[in-house]
Amino acid sequence: MNSNQILATIALVAAPLAAQSGPVHRAPKPPKSLRIYVFDCGGLKVADPAMFGFKKDELAVLDLAVPCYLIAQPKGTLMWDAGVVPDKDLKTGVVPAIPGVVPPTKTLKEQLASAGYAPEDITYLSLSHYHLDHTANANLFAGSTWLVSQAERDAMFSSKPPPLASPASYSELKNSKTTILPATADYDVFGDGTVIIKPAPGHTPGHQVLFLKLAKTGSILVAGDLYHYQEERTTHRVPGFDVNKEQSLASRAMIEEFLKTSGAQLWIEHDYAANAKLKKAPAYYE
Repeated sequence: MNSNQILATIALVAAPLAAQSGPVHRAPKPPKSLRIYVFDCGGLKVADPAMFGFKKDELAVLDLAVPCYLIAQPKGTLMWDAGVVPDKDLKTGVVPAIPGVVPPTKTLKEQLASAGYAPEDITYLSLSHYHLDHTANANLFAGSTWLVSQAERDAMFSSKPPPLASPASYSELKNSKTTILPATADYDVFGDGTVIIKPAPGHTPGHQVLFLKLAKTGSILVAGDLYHYQEERTTHRVPGFDVNKEQSLASRAMIEEFLKTSGAQLWIEHDYAANAKLKKAPAYYE
């Protein structure tokens, strides 16, 4: 067999394998200005809001939304929070036996793909905090740079796992490239003032919120679990499972003052009614 025949044979063998592997993914071009995509990452049905310091008749809506967000910026991408049900469990139909969990209808990877992205396209991962309804798919982004405070990271990987955490869901982050954020100062993710992570501890040791400066929509503050319900803003009640109530109240006061001076909209992540009104990916805000 001559060299041309060998090459032809290799081509014939390789062609079916290439077809089976499917098209090669290519990340979308960076947007010209900041965008935020909102994903449906499940929900939580709350039977009794006592753990949040409320009676049923004191809240307009009991149930909680669980969103995830992709921030796309000319200089890179940031994944903010990772849902309550791991994609692998949603695919198999084996949803974790957590009381009240409402699984999303699509995996996070599917929703990312609807916007043109894959986990390997994500520059940075940051979690508002370590509770299990925010970390389910964190391991998908172990190849990204993890942005986290030292206090939060220490709690996540302590010898005794913290309450309401699922260490298996974020175990691979332990070996991720990591940037430790300042404990008491803002962190400018892309260096241009459009994406700022602000420390807001109390709910967990290193709880944080996200400030976005969008060209058309205006400024938004994605609040993690600073609040769960709108009613918390006026009653000043703090969930009984916050690690430091006084710190939570101080963080709230600081953020409320920031909202006044910045004019930013407040997005309470778990606010079921407000989240239902937001357009979901592949649509986006810019």
